[in-house]
Amino acid sequence: MNATMTRNLTIAFFALLAFGAVSPLALTGTKVPQWLEVVLGGLMSGVLYSLVALGLVLIFKASGVFNFAQGAMVLFAALSLVRLAEKMPLPFALALTVLIMIALAWLIERLVLRHLVNQEGIVLFMATLGIAYFLDGFGQTVWGSDIHTLHVGMPKEPKVLLEGTLEGGILVSMEDVYAALIAATLVGALRAVADDHQAAQSIGIPLNRIWIIVWSVSGLVALVAGIIWGSKLGVQFSLSQIALKALPVVILGGFTSVPGAIIGGLIIGLGEKLSEVYLGPTLGGGIENWFAYVLALVFLLFRPEGLFGERHIDRV
Repeated sequence: MNATMTRNLTIAFFALLAFGAVSPLALTGTKVPQWLEVVLGGLMSGVLYSLVALGLVLIFKASGVFNFAQGAMVLFAALSLVRLAEKMPLPFALALTVLIMIALAWLIERLVLRHLVNQEGIVLFMATLGIAYFLDGFGQTVWGSDIHTLHVGMPKEPKVLLEGTLEGGILVSMEDVYAALIAATLVGALRAVADDHQAAQSIGIPLNRIWIIVWSVSGLVALVAGIIWGSKLGVQFSLSQIALKALPVVILGGFTSVPGAIIGGLIIGLGEKLSEVYLGPTLGGGIENWFAYVLALVFLLFRPEGLFGERHIDRV
C-alpha cells in the first residue's frame, strides 16, 4: 500500500467517523442537547482510555514490548492508596503510594528487566505477563481482595450546563469532568516524557536508567488511573482488566505514537457511546463491550501500524 493510498484511506476513515458522529441528528431526530450529552460522555471516557494507553506507548517506545502488567499496576496502586488512606490522611497516603510505585519500578528493572536486555520481544512480553499475575496476587495478599470505596473529593452529583442556551441544557457528570481534566493534564505531561526518553537514548544514557524512568512514570499513570476508575467503580479486581481496554486504543493510534494514543482514545470513547446509545436498541445492546475490539481488528487487517504508527518495511 503506497503513501497516497494510505493517506486517502486515513482521510476516508475520519470522514466516515464524522458522518457517523453527526448522523443521529439527521436520522433519528435526536435533539442537540441530548446528542451533546452522549458526545461529551464519550470524549471524557476517551480521555481516560488515552491516559492508560499512553502508559503502554511509553514503555513500548522504550523496550519495544506491550506492557501487559499495566492493568495490574492500576489495581495495585489503587489498592495501596485506599488501604493506606484507612490508616493515615489521604495526602500522606497518596505520597506514600507514589513512593511505592517508584520502588516497584526500580525492583522490576533490577530483578527482571536487567536480565532480559537484548532478548526478543516475546521474552519481554512474557516477563510483563508474569509481572501482571504476580502483582495481582501480591496486591490482594497484602491489601486484601474486598471491594473498597475510594473518595478523593471529586463531586458525585451531575450538573446541568448551558441551560439558558440550549433547551433543557446538557446533563453532565461532574465526576467525569474532573476526571477528564486531571487525565488531560497528565496526558500533556506524558507527551513530553515520551519525547525526552528517546532524546536520552540518543545521547547515550544507559538503558537500565531509562527503563526505571519510564516504568516509574507508567506506575504514576497507573496510580492516577486507579484513583479515577476506583472512585467511579470502586477498587476491585476488575480494575486489572483496564489495560485490555487500552489495547485497542494503541492498535488504532499506533504503538509508537503519543498523538495516536490520544486521538485513538477519543475515537474509541466517542464511538462506544454513540453506538451504544443509537445502535444498541436495534442490535440488542452491549455494543460498548465489543466495539473497540472490532475496530481494532479492522485496523489490524487493513492498517496494522495504526493511524499514526511507524511503518515497518522488511527488505530481503
